Amino acid sequence: MVTNQIVPGLSYAILQKNQIVETEVLGYSQLVPEKKLLKPNQLYDLASLTKVVGTTTVILKLLSTGQLDLVDSVRKYLPRFYDPRVTIRELLTHTAAITGYIPHRNQLPAKKLLAALYTLQTGDWLGKRVEYSDLGMIFLGEIIEQLFNKPVQQVITAEVLKPLKMEHSTFSPRIADCVPTTYSSQHGLLQGIVHDPKAQILKEHCGSAGLFAPLADLIKFVQWLLADRLSPPLFTEKLRDQLFTDQTPTHSAGRSLGWDLRYDRAGRACIYHTGYTGTFMLLDRSSQSALIGLTNRVHPKEHNQEFLTWRDKIITTYLTEK
Repeated sequence: MVTNQIVPGLSYAILQKNQIVETEVLGYSQLVPEKKLLKPNQLYDLASLTKVVGTTTVILKLLSTGQLDLVDSVRKYLPRFYDPRVTIRELLTHTAAITGYIPHRNQLPAKKLLAALYTLQTGDWLGKRVEYSDLGMIFLGEIIEQLFNKPVQQVITAEVLKPLKMEHSTFSPRIADCVPTTYSSQHGLLQGIVHDPKAQILKEHCGSAGLFAPLADLIKFVQWLLADRLSPPLFTEKLRDQLFTDQTPTHSAGRSLGWDLRYDRAGRACIYHTGYTGTFMLLDRSSQSALIGLTNRVHPKEHNQEFLTWRDKIITTYLTEK
């Protein structure tokens, strides 16, 4: 991808038996307005990897302590929520059938955006099929805020990043530490500022995006999640087992709790997630192997469909060849 100029640069890690077997940092951190080489330990805008590293991990902790249950109605915690039928499980598995249109959504101030989210509706496919949505994780972030009485991003920092010693991961990075995400002649480099419009608006109250991290910290997260025993035990071993199975209401729609599922050639489930900016992680518990890829595929221009094709080829190859 780097050689063919599909992405400016790439930081990746391959783990086997939970040991790092290969890491590489290659290419450029930016191409415009000037080329700069990519350096080790630079922070990437993780985009939707925030959902699984942060928000999902906190929700799993709350499930472990009995403060939440997968069958609980979302309205139990968010009285303004628009449909009493929607459960925690459906938000986590993207089967909540969230539907509706919010005019000028990306231009609304935070309070108006949140108020508008509570006016949405439920489609007739509730619980029946997966339709990926940031909004489910934003609502889960709202639930976390109700239970901890503090902004969701502060909770993620205290309950996930600090215990796992992900010391360089942050929602408030230094600009100089970050790989630039995009570039426009009008606004210049977007660097150290979250790319996702809803996360820009909601700031520390957003559970769907906003986390910046270097490759080394994601390696720590992966090694923790794939270890023989979860230490520290942020959630139970039973819940960890459930992560590697289909958790949709029909148990056939191909998603777990927060995570997507992919299957190796032996038919074993691996957990997988991507971020819009060009980030992805695949974890196989059965062989304690993992692949982490970080790139700024929307630099210098947003539209980069070719990256998605190449990323999917990489994942397919990894699942069949590892």
